[in-house]
Amino acid sequence: MLRELSIENLAVIEKASITFGDKMNVFTGETGAGKSILIGGINAILGGRVSKDIVRFGAEKSVVTGLFDDIPERVASKLIEYGFTAEEELLLQREITIDGKSTARINGRIATVSVLKEIAGELINIHGQHDNQLLMNTDKQREILDNYAGLLPLLAEYRSVFKEFSSVSRKIKEVSDNSKKQIERADILSERLTEIDEYKFSSDEEETVNKKIDELRNAEYIEDNLYGAVQSISGDDDESGAYTLLQRARGNIASLCDIIPEFNDIEKRVSDMLVDLEDIRAEISSKLDSDSEDSAKLLSKYEERLSDILRIKRKYRMDIPQLLETAEEWRQELYTINNCEDILEKLSEERREIGEKLKKLGAQLTRERKKAAEELAARISEELTFLDMPDIRLVFDITQDKVTTNGMDMVEMLISVNKGEELKPMSKIASGGELSRIMLAIKTVLADTDDIATMIFDEIDTGISGRAAHKVGTKLYEVGRKRQILCVTHLAQIAAMADTHLLISKSSDANRTYTDIKALDFEGRKREIARIISGDENSEISLENAEELLNRISH
Repeated sequence: MLRELSIENLAVIEKASITFGDKMNVFTGETGAGKSILIGGINAILGGRVSKDIVRFGAEKSVVTGLFDDIPERVASKLIEYGFTAEEELLLQREITIDGKSTARINGRIATVSVLKEIAGELINIHGQHDNQLLMNTDKQREILDNYAGLLPLLAEYRSVFKEFSSVSRKIKEVSDNSKKQIERADILSERLTEIDEYKFSSDEEETVNKKIDELRNAEYIEDNLYGAVQSISGDDDESGAYTLLQRARGNIASLCDIIPEFNDIEKRVSDMLVDLEDIRAEISSKLDSDSEDSAKLLSKYEERLSDILRIKRKYRMDIPQLLETAEEWRQELYTINNCEDILEKLSEERREIGEKLKKLGAQLTRERKKAAEELAARISEELTFLDMPDIRLVFDITQDKVTTNGMDMVEMLISVNKGEELKPMSKIASGGELSRIMLAIKTVLADTDDIATMIFDEIDTGISGRAAHKVGTKLYEVGRKRQILCVTHLAQIAAMADTHLLISKSSDANRTYTDIKALDFEGRKREIARIISGDENSEISLENAEELLNRISH
């Protein structure tokens, strides 16, 4: 649960450190004192959206830090999965600079906001006035039923199969659409592939041809130098070559070997040189022989090949490697066109099999939803009866709908808040106060299906007063026996139920506005509740009423 919250330079809050109790914590204060900013700060460490506008004027950055303890095992596992340490305490931090940049940290280490959001989402469930409006959305109503029934794993499996079904359906449409133009397209592709295949290009052919042309264009120069090299080795009628001279040198050295024995080694080395020189001469001679062929004829052949390469490149506006790669794609497309009926048959069979699986999963979803709907409606109605809505009738109406990513059902909450009235959609009946109580009832019921330790209610008291307000306070108090509750309220009946009462107050000097947050003792609570009742914390009657209210509630 959330044990401590530290805030620096967040809007009107310059610096605040708040310690929370493990039961029901209530925030009260004048309008504009900073209650919404406090909730915004908590939302920041939950990975919610933040704006540079929340940075206090004159400061470089805002920093919000939350300390959690009693970390659930599933959260510890997620932390380890993402490479963070899993300890008894968890520190989540969000830093927002004046240029709009945001930095998230988990246990002091940098983390992405998405990871922060995933981790924090397992720790805190936050409910604001916006959720009341979402409650009128049928998708939200379906989500409530699915959460209660524990259908999220089944729904995830269904959605995976639905995705496969949609993908195959798209392929069938693409193949069918292409088949309408297949004759014209097939002719074009066949013509292209026939031309390309005729040339039998290789991916590096242009480079090879250019190199060969360069050699042939320099054939005379190459031949002269090769001939000169052979002549230098072999010699001619007028002059001895290197081979003859080296032979002579070997004879001279050999004649000294009997006199100077160590010259035997030198004589051997010269003999080896003669062998190497002969090999070199033979290799050059063979090159000279091959280059002495009809160079002009070969040059013409390669230049013609280069011309073909350049023409094809210009025609298709791509180089040879790209063309060969594209040709394979055309070949596959042509195959698809030519085998369109076979492919459609296979895809249709695949879609039929996936459709059967989808239908079974959808039917299972429907059964599970209907099975849980009556029980959930009864439990919510029971909570609403306690919350001063005794004549409520509520049902989850489940009707067959088209196949969507959420199943094959239309789920809608229908209610009647007064005796004798027919059941109607939530959006056409519920008032603001009724929506607040319905949402509280739903949250109370769903709280039994999850183990999120902390629940935050931001102005759950919208549109209610009197006895209903007392009932809402009592219900929040009861939920607070099982988990930590953080509640922003304007009602004395709810504030009086708090185990920990935090006052948010605003003050200012000649230049700045400041917000202070402090825990109240009994006397402080009495004055604050008196202020909520009458607007005057010094009114004797209001103080008596506040004290009576506090004494009436036994914690």
